[in-house]
Amino acid sequence: MSLKKSLKPQVILTGFADECSNTKTMVEQFATFAALGLQYYSIRFVNLGNGIKNVMKLSIDEIQSVCELQNDYGLNVSSIGSPIGKVKLKDIEDGSKNIYIPFETYLRNDVQRVCELAHHFETKLIRGFSFYQPQGESPEAYLPQVIDQLGQIAEMCHRSDLTFGLEVEANLVGQNGYLMAEIYRQVNHPAMLLVFDAANLIVQGFDTTEVYSQYEAMKPGLGWLHIKDYVKTSKNEEKGHLNEDLMAGFVPANQGAAGHEAILRDFAKIIPSLREKLKGRGIPGIFLDLEPHLKGGGQFGGFSGNDGLGVALRSLCSVLNYVGIDYHLRDFDDIRASRGF
Repeated sequence: MSLKKSLKPQVILTGFADECSNTKTMVEQFATFAALGLQYYSIRFVNLGNGIKNVMKLSIDEIQSVCELQNDYGLNVSSIGSPIGKVKLKDIEDGSKNIYIPFETYLRNDVQRVCELAHHFETKLIRGFSFYQPQGESPEAYLPQVIDQLGQIAEMCHRSDLTFGLEVEANLVGQNGYLMAEIYRQVNHPAMLLVFDAANLIVQGFDTTEVYSQYEAMKPGLGWLHIKDYVKTSKNEEKGHLNEDLMAGFVPANQGAAGHEAILRDFAKIIPSLREKLKGRGIPGIFLDLEPHLKGGGQFGGFSGNDGLGVALRSLCSVLNYVGIDYHLRDFDDIRASRGF
C-alpha cells in the first residue's frame, strides 16, 4: 500500500485488530478492518478456532494460517503488539500479579521469539514496554537496570533488522514522558524508538497540559503513536500505582482530556523528518495505531467492538482532517487493483 500523492504530511492508519472481536476470531478481525478501509493492523490476540492465544504463543502452522487469511483480506501487519517488557525487574513478592523471568532467559526465549514473529509476519516493528519495578518503589531507582536491559533488546532487534517501540504506560519504569525521554537518551540505540499514548497518561491523573509537555519530552525519540482518549470518570485516576482493572473512561480521539488536536497539529511538523528516519530502517511510513478500548481496557489489552472501531476511526480521521494530516483508506481504485484491473 502506498499513499496517494499529497502535499500534506502523511501517516498510515492501523490498529489493534483484536479490539473489534470479543472472541478474537481472525475472520471477524480481518473483515472489520477491510470493511473500514484499513490495510494495516497490529497483531496481538489471535483465535483460529482453537481458543484465544497471544501472538507470542502461535505455532508455525498457526502463523501460516494467519498469513494466508490476512492475504485474503488484503491486510499487512504494521507491528507485533507484544507484551515484551511487562515482567518484573526483581524476583520479589510485591502484591502484584506480574511475573518474573531471569533476563538472560527472557532475552534468549521471549525476545528472540518476537523477532522471529516479526519476520514471519513481514513487519519491521515490535511494540514493547519498560519493565515493572517493585510495586510501591520509585521507578527512577531502577533506571540503570532498565536501560541496560532495553539496550540489549534493542541490539537483538537491530541484529534482526527490526525496530523496538517502547510504549509509555502506567506502573512501569517508563510510566511518564519524562522517564521515557531519559530512557531513550541513555539507551541511545537506533533500533529503539518511543511510542506515545496520551490516554496512558490521562489515566494516571495527568491533565491535558501535562500530557502535552510529556509528548514534547518524548518527541525526539518518537517512532509512532497509539491513539486512544480518556475522560476522568472513576476514583482511580490518581498519580501513583494504577489499578488497571478499574479504568472505565476511554473515549474516541479528541473527545476526552488527551488533547489530540494540539498533539497532532504539532506532530504534523515532524512527519517529514520522521518519515525519512523510519525509511532508513525499512519502515514504510509513520503509523497511527488505533487502540481505543471503547468498551473496556486493562493491563494486557482492550475491547471496542466492530462498531467501536468504526467510531474510533471516524473520530481520528476527523481530527486529522482538521489539523491537515493526510492518510489513506481503501477506495474503488484499490478494489479494482486487487482484481487486476
